[in-house]
Amino acid sequence: MAVTAHLIVRRGPGADAPSSRYAVPYTPGQSVLDGLRFVRQALDPSLSVRHSCISANTCKECMILVDGKVAYACTARLEPREMVLQPLPNKPHLRDLVTEIAPPDERLDHALRTLGRAPGGTPTR
Repeated sequence: MAVTAHLIVRRGPGADAPSSRYAVPYTPGQSVLDGLRFVRQALDPSLSVRHSCISANTCKECMILVDGKVAYACTARLEPREMVLQPLPNKPHLRDLVTEIAPPDERLDHALRTLGRAPGGTPTR
């Protein structure tokens, strides 16, 4: 009998956010990100997850809540039980598990305002 992990993905902040449940094949040593990548590849390609894995725990793009605690999906270990995954609550929510990670002064709309242009490309002066 195959061992599975059950990922409950809250697609927004808060306990009342819509959620999806996925059964993921479990192998010891897998990361939560491995489970989420399996979900995207085999079960639900619409699930949005941010990651940019070059070196584990350095890019900070896959930071989410795992069972209510802040963790990197690439270093948190998948376990053969129910695991609740949520986006970070203190960041602007974009979609599913994706939140805004760029500091406000590094975002495009801030840069355009600084240059005197509206986000649509028209001058503000």
